[in-house]
Amino acid sequence: MNKYWSVLFIVIATFFLMSPVAIGEEISNADLLRELKALRERVKFLEKRVQELEGSPKIVAQSQPEAGEKQDIHYHSVRGLVDRVRRIEQEIEQKPILPDWAKRFHLSGLLEVEANYEKMNYDDPALKDTDSSDIVLATAELDVDVDIANHVMGHVAFLWEEDDTEPVDIDEAFIILDGKDVLPFYLNAGKFYVPFGYFESHFISDPLTLVLGETNQSAVKVGYDGGWINICGTVFNGDVDETGSDNHINGFVGAVRAILPDEIFPQWNVSGGVSYTSNIGDSDSLQEELPSTIREHVDGIGAFLSLSFKERYFIELEYIGALDDFRAGELSFDGGKKARPEAWNVEFALRALDSVEVALKYEGGNDLGDFLPENQVGVALIYDLFEGTSLSVEYLRGEYETDDKRDLLTGQIAVQF
Repeated sequence: MNKYWSVLFIVIATFFLMSPVAIGEEISNADLLRELKALRERVKFLEKRVQELEGSPKIVAQSQPEAGEKQDIHYHSVRGLVDRVRRIEQEIEQKPILPDWAKRFHLSGLLEVEANYEKMNYDDPALKDTDSSDIVLATAELDVDVDIANHVMGHVAFLWEEDDTEPVDIDEAFIILDGKDVLPFYLNAGKFYVPFGYFESHFISDPLTLVLGETNQSAVKVGYDGGWINICGTVFNGDVDETGSDNHINGFVGAVRAILPDEIFPQWNVSGGVSYTSNIGDSDSLQEELPSTIREHVDGIGAFLSLSFKERYFIELEYIGALDDFRAGELSFDGGKKARPEAWNVEFALRALDSVEVALKYEGGNDLGDFLPENQVGVALIYDLFEGTSLSVEYLRGEYETDDKRDLLTGQIAVQF
């Protein structure tokens, strides 16, 4: 009997010495799990040793004594300890590794690597035609969304584009307040892309509408989200001021977007909208072509229509343009004349197979000089290699108002997570 009690004492003492109370709360779940697994192996060894000392197979063979049989205290003590260790192991394995605060963070991102070949044929005989090729990390983006509290969220987007944003740029960073199930209103405050334009595209290269109109500013946006309709207004202090005016918050963007409810045409996805800006010169591209002050702000308008049928056929239509003229000489590409820049984009895409998409486009504009093509056609092929991974190739043929011509061939591998 002394042998049995000695073995049992060793088992119980070993367990309690290695319990979370003894080792302190600072031990990690992973360390505790490893210790428990080691303890389990030790218990198995001691259980086997008890069996050898008893000379009876019932310790392994049966979990309860047979009817009328005297209960074996050593067997039940050892087996009870084994079961307890197993239960603790299961509880730790089921317990989330991340603490509650870490669950509030949601990460997503995009990586795009591109190889391109470009050939320029100049109409001016004094200029020599050129061609070039390159491989670039076109996009490295990391988005962080944080659930701060009920009705409060935060969003930060880090962006690196080779030759454009070096070092890493904070592309967006803003606070979101929304009413959710209480009120259908929301407020965004911080740095973000104001809701001027839609810019949906099935191509690698940005559409001309995006290049002309996309605007990233520190702003405040207030809106109404009714599910099928979204109405919002945004105010900001633009980078291009009027001559002689003080530095004030005088930029405004308004937008209305609507989505056709699914129950009306179940196989169709239809959305459309219009947007207005009080100064199209504040767009990311045009402000690089303008001086810091101009005689008068030029407002702009945008409109789009996006349709898809059975998630297989897609049509994208969009227009972006100025509503008035810039003064002669204000735009670097206006040739010394008044200019009212505008651009449009028309795309048709077909998902021929679940993993293969083919797209065609026609786009162009007016009063764009050598800044953007006056007419451009293109074709693209997209292949979904794996989940979140795509291979794409596109060809664009563009002609400028100066009669210069450009051929651009681009290949891309993209990973979205």
